[in-house]
Amino acid sequence: MVDNDPPIIESPMSKTVSQDGITVQVAIFKIDGDAGWTLEVVNAEGTSTVWEEPFETDTAAFNAFLRAVETEGMDTFLDDDTSGWTTIH
Repeated sequence: MVDNDPPIIESPMSKTVSQDGITVQVAIFKIDGDAGWTLEVVNAEGTSTVWEEPFETDTAAFNAFLRAVETEGMDTFLDDDTSGWTTIH
């Protein structure tokens, strides 16, 4: 069977970030050929926070993560329900 899914490009800015006793995985990626970068933050429980609007650059996406941490704190990425999926922005 042929895999027809387009390749996903992961940004070198994707990384694990720890602060205030909270560790998250910051994933910045795009589908090959698409213009926008997606920002996803996954906490230790596997809950994913995804920004709805794409970013022009991977740097802009990472800066949005930093702004969220600065304004809301790392605990904004902790589970507040049991859905396992949260979307912001």
